[in-house]
Amino acid sequence: MKLLTHNMLTSHVKGVTKGYPLLIKATEVKVNEVEFNPQFVNRMIPKLEWSALVQAADGLGQRQDLPSELIPDYEKNEEFLKKVHRVLLEVEVIEGSLQCPESGREFPISRGIPNMLLSEDEV
Repeated sequence: MKLLTHNMLTSHVKGVTKGYPLLIKATEVKVNEVEFNPQFVNRMIPKLEWSALVQAADGLGQRQDLPSELIPDYEKNEEFLKKVHRVLLEVEVIEGSLQCPESGREFPISRGIPNMLLSEDEV
């Protein structure tokens, strides 16, 4: 699961009002080089919850020098876009789980795929 995906996921367990951001509990993380696409990164940044991205990268020990605040005029800053690209698209959780911040419910991640399915009593 890439951190781009993590940034979009939330817990929908019945009764949960604060199901975001999910806490990552990784047992295996890989960093795979992906071709840099500045246009894609530029289009994704406005859709991100920046603080959740920084928190996730930090929790995985992959934050490096990603700033805690989104920088102004990021569109023109290739160095910044490369840092964001790395965190969004190259860092991948292979095994572990995602934990709902309110209910504590854990959703497994297996072979890079988070299983967000709920049981009948959770819907």
